[in-house]
Amino acid sequence: MSRIPVPPASTPAPVAPAVLPTPLFGSSFDHPLGFDQLFQGVRTAVRHHLHRARWGLGLGLAPLPPEIGAYWPLTGNMIVLNEAHVRAMRESASPQEFNAFVFVVLAHEYLHALGYLDEREVRDVTAEVALATFGPHHLVTEVASTDLWQRFPFLRQAVSERRDGLTIVPSFDRDATATYIR
Repeated sequence: MSRIPVPPASTPAPVAPAVLPTPLFGSSFDHPLGFDQLFQGVRTAVRHHLHRARWGLGLGLAPLPPEIGAYWPLTGNMIVLNEAHVRAMRESASPQEFNAFVFVVLAHEYLHALGYLDEREVRDVTAEVALATFGPHHLVTEVASTDLWQRFPFLRQAVSERRDGLTIVPSFDRDATATYIR
């Protein structure tokens, strides 16, 4: 009968890091990141924390009412962000706040695309993923754990100049298409 080796009592057992290392963001989080870069981080964080993933999603920007930040059409393959909110965040927020905002909104909608349909549950799971990924003192965790409308009240007045249409964001979710779409 073979025995499983046990480390001596004086050798501490290795401890898994509580926070997912985020080399993609690191200091680059201080500069505006692209939607695809942020989404790659979302998918990595969700896959690491929940062991679930989905590929082949698209991203669109649309003129939505100010009270709607984004949506994912049930059974769809496109996340749609409120273009006025994106514009307002680019104009009024710091690069870190913009990145945190987009990360949180994409994570929220991505969780819907993974089958989480209850809004309260999605908000809670988004905050859990942010905490597990970035730790308790990171801006992403703070944004995910608070009400977006209270944190960024200027979004309530963000209205699109367009009334209809959808702008498709190119080169989104490139991990899913890199081998066959250039």
